Amino acid sequence: MKRIVLAGGSGFIGRALAKALLVRGYQVVVLTRTPRTDSGFQEVEWDGAHVGEWIQYLNGAEAVVNLAGRNVNCPHTRENISEIMESRLSSVRAITQSLRHIKVPPRVWVQAGAVGYYGDTKERLCDESSPAGTDALAGVCKLWEEAFNTADAPRTRRVLLRIGFVLGRDGGALPVLSKLTKQYLGGSVGGGKQYISWIHIDDLTQMFIESIERDDLSGTYNAVGLNPEMNRYFMRELRHVLHRPWIPPAPAFAVRLAARWMKTEPSLALASQCCAPIRFIEAGFEYKYSKLRPALENLCS
Repeated sequence: MKRIVLAGGSGFIGRALAKALLVRGYQVVVLTRTPRTDSGFQEVEWDGAHVGEWIQYLNGAEAVVNLAGRNVNCPHTRENISEIMESRLSSVRAITQSLRHIKVPPRVWVQAGAVGYYGDTKERLCDESSPAGTDALAGVCKLWEEAFNTADAPRTRRVLLRIGFVLGRDGGALPVLSKLTKQYLGGSVGGGKQYISWIHIDDLTQMFIESIERDDLSGTYNAVGLNPEMNRYFMRELRHVLHRPWIPPAPAFAVRLAARWMKTEPSLALASQCCAPIRFIEAGFEYKYSKLRPALENLCS
């Protein structure tokens, strides 16, 4: 049985991917700080920074998928940005170092990245060749990718997925947005013209699977849907699916105040990220959810 190792795989995306891999007949090993025995797949302890006994599971593995990193849903203070960056760089370094201690390295390494690499794109459509942004998160993403791309792994194919706004029932922002909308607080945010490069969790897990299984995939890919939508359109569709009427928009100053109260970062809602999955389109990837409303209907039913 082919073995897939998911580093930092106990989160929202990792859980979905682990289930999809099990269905396809893979042995799944999740590296996590707090292993459980009731998850449905094998969990092994690692600290996300140092080589340990967990490297035995990489030896001869079909793939390692690195999803590790601190959640960006926090105030982007200098201290928090530093911790976000270190959590990402340290996991890449740990996997790189582990390859020196095993005889048979994984056939492929799939690394999670983020469309935050592009910064606030406004109305500019970004593909995989577009330059990095200039804000703090873009700086984190740039260093994160550099660590992965320069890792010493000559016998391992590498794929980096710049992940967008993931829609799912069990995590991410959609459950929060749905709750607010049901409470008649689901208006557009700020000017409502900022783009959301969304993707359904089922399509994202399929992108990971194809990155593992297809030898013709390598390099960097935008892991986003076909149709980025403006915030005001996204919220309108969510209200429609949840049977709620028009709701007044939340001005930017109110979003900033609410973010301070909720201990999160307002730019996560106010920045625009308009990205296209050009390389996945060229590779012939077939989306299950290319339109927003069917995706929301599937997840919010």
